[in-house]
Amino acid sequence: MDPQELPTDPHRPHEDVMAMLVGTLFVALGVSFYTQAMLLTGSTAGLAFLLQYATGWRFGIGFFLINLPFYWLAVRRMGWSFTLRTFVAIGLVSVFSELTTGWIRIEWLHPLYAALMGGSLIGIGMLVLFRHRTSLGGINILALFLQDRYGWRAGYVQLGIDALIMLGALLVLPMERVGLSVLGAIALNLIIALNHKPGRYMGVS
Repeated sequence: MDPQELPTDPHRPHEDVMAMLVGTLFVALGVSFYTQAMLLTGSTAGLAFLLQYATGWRFGIGFFLINLPFYWLAVRRMGWSFTLRTFVAIGLVSVFSELTTGWIRIEWLHPLYAALMGGSLIGIGMLVLFRHRTSLGGINILALFLQDRYGWRAGYVQLGIDALIMLGALLVLPMERVGLSVLGAIALNLIIALNHKPGRYMGVS
């Protein structure tokens, strides 16, 4: 049977709420690993990490503020429901990333483990959010907008911007930390690529 013809099982409101909380908690824990090991990832989270390492701004504050300009694009591209879910998710990640430092205390963390496990945790959290029609906003929405408006391939736009973020990281982080950050980004994207495929998960919100 064609996956498009399979019956769907809509998510109930309490399931969406639970997914929002679990997904953002996973992301926030991954962020705490990255902060502890002085690593970063791509998209607006990467920009928030750069801002934190360069100026001392807290990740949660930077992440929330950097995403503000992208909500207008989200409304135009994805609609109000998706945008409101994304706004809540970004707010929760911002809050949880600040609170997590008080909930757990890590005395020592191997940078390679932090890169791979932190990237995997963020990837799992994003996967949960994706499956409930929620995202962490930012550059992905910009890439989709530019694809619609100018025909630029969204994947290439995202890749190019993330590459620029990693290059910018060389100004504030040692080369080996940037290299480990790339490994973490690979782990993150593999989690999503292997598990977020059309027809594999039929639940809708």
